[in-house]
Amino acid sequence: MAFSSCVSQPLSSSLTMMKRNISAKRLELCLDSSKIRLDHRWSFIGGSGISVQSNVSLNSNSVVRKKFSGVRASWLTTSQIASSVFAVGTTAVLPFYTLMVVAPKAEITKKCMESSIPYIVLGVLYAYLLYLSWTPETLKYMFSSKYMLPELSGIAKMFSSEMTLASAWIHLLVIDLFAARQVYNDGLENQIETRHSVSLCLLFCPVGIVSHFLTKALINNQGK
Repeated sequence: MAFSSCVSQPLSSSLTMMKRNISAKRLELCLDSSKIRLDHRWSFIGGSGISVQSNVSLNSNSVVRKKFSGVRASWLTTSQIASSVFAVGTTAVLPFYTLMVVAPKAEITKKCMESSIPYIVLGVLYAYLLYLSWTPETLKYMFSSKYMLPELSGIAKMFSSEMTLASAWIHLLVIDLFAARQVYNDGLENQIETRHSVSLCLLFCPVGIVSHFLTKALINNQGK
């Protein structure tokens, strides 16, 4: 009896350990640094073993998050570029208008308005923004009618982009400044007051041009 008792106790202990090992087939260890799953398997033939499996679900989620973050970052970068260029372009033309209005007959004003540097700089900036905003659908929006002519709905879709809108603003700044310079030079040549017309060219360029022609006509009639 003592012998059978001694034999049965190790045997029962061994069977208990085997049942525990079989029931605990998989032990998952989640490592934060590497996202690796360790599987602890036990078998009668090969004994215990450890297999390494990649956590596909975690990796796929991380990839989706990275892609989403990348798209969001690129969108923010585009928006920041458009906003920065808008502010820089608007600020860059203000000193020229200020000189033409405050000191129209000063030598520094005449030299600044004779220079072509501001138009070249703004022109290069406009070309850069045009390159960034250009898409395969740009021409389709510009010539959306069946007669290959612009339509208001197509232009509205094209300018729904901040980058395209910023390039259009730089376009307007260049044209307005060039028109204001023409008004200013014509006023110096014919001794006509141009401060009001130049001021209007800053925001309402066509109105400023009309204002200059009306002023010139009134002064010529008074001279006769």
